[in-house]
Amino acid sequence: MASNEMKGTVRMIVTLEAIVDEKGRVRLLEDVKLSAPRRVFVTILEESPSCVPETALLTEAVLAEDWNREEEDKAWQHLQPVK
Repeated sequence: MASNEMKGTVRMIVTLEAIVDEKGRVRLLEDVKLSAPRRVFVTILEESPSCVPETALLTEAVLAEDWNREEEDKAWQHLQPVK
């Protein structure tokens, strides 16, 4: 993400992954919450979409809530290299 300060407000540019189908329909791979409509740029890449199943992408966020807890860090600390 990059931000630019203009006239006392901070503007954010956010990059999201999406898939464009054969009919030109754009489908974002994650939910986006906006306070108002926004202008976007779409860049079409030469590569095909990744073959990661959508359920794996959705599950990752849910599991991250559990994995990224202090209790988990402590439980696995003995496997981390000494700093």
